[in-house]
Amino acid sequence: MLTKRIIPCLDIKNGRTVKGVNFVDLRDAGDPVALADAYSKAGADELVFLDISATEERRRTLADLVLRVAEKVNIPFTVGGGISAVSDVDILLQNGADKVSVNSSAVKNPQLINDLAAKFGSQCITVAIDAKQIDGEWIVHLVGGKVPTELHLFDWAKEVEQRGAGEILFTSMDHDGTKNGFANKALARLSTELNIPIIASGGAGNVQHFTDAFIEGKADAALAASVFHFKEIEIKELKKELRGCQIPVRL
Repeated sequence: MLTKRIIPCLDIKNGRTVKGVNFVDLRDAGDPVALADAYSKAGADELVFLDISATEERRRTLADLVLRVAEKVNIPFTVGGGISAVSDVDILLQNGADKVSVNSSAVKNPQLINDLAAKFGSQCITVAIDAKQIDGEWIVHLVGGKVPTELHLFDWAKEVEQRGAGEILFTSMDHDGTKNGFANKALARLSTELNIPIIASGGAGNVQHFTDAFIEGKADAALAASVFHFKEIEIKELKKELRGCQIPVRL
């Protein structure tokens, strides 16, 4: 059985790690290079580094910061934010990223997923999907959750898989930063209907939430930010608890 992954997420704005609630009210959470180093040593399985203002401000991900972070870690490392072309990915992978994450650009140009998967391999391509419930339907949003689309979560997720994505990072905007738990019903449906790994994001507040995401949500990995940044949950202790619940994790 494949082990479940614990993934700290570093949301970057203006070179600093930040964290908000429901994608707004951002507060400083520290230096991303120092955090990345600490998480690598603390037992994180992977890291996700998202330049959350890159798409909104129409600029490329801070490749030099990616380089400095990558020099500090010895675990797989995903980078996203402002990626809109094959050349963007070339730069990030050369600077040390193991994978890239695309979101808004994939919705605007779905062929980008095909092109990236063809050149770099599906294992390098994560598609991030931010969605919230509107009138009972999960609707995909863009630009850091600011712009609603006409896409439905499950339809888009299936298309993403067909186009060659290696995994999906699903963030529930309704749960993000609330610490009330992950969107487990949506996660379970994604995990059941798709054949690629699903990363749960949005809502982690305690150890039980991670347990629920893996058991009820059938997620392959769980991502969180503030509970790790502000040391509300220690990764080693989290993994011990998960192992105690018969959830396979790397200690």
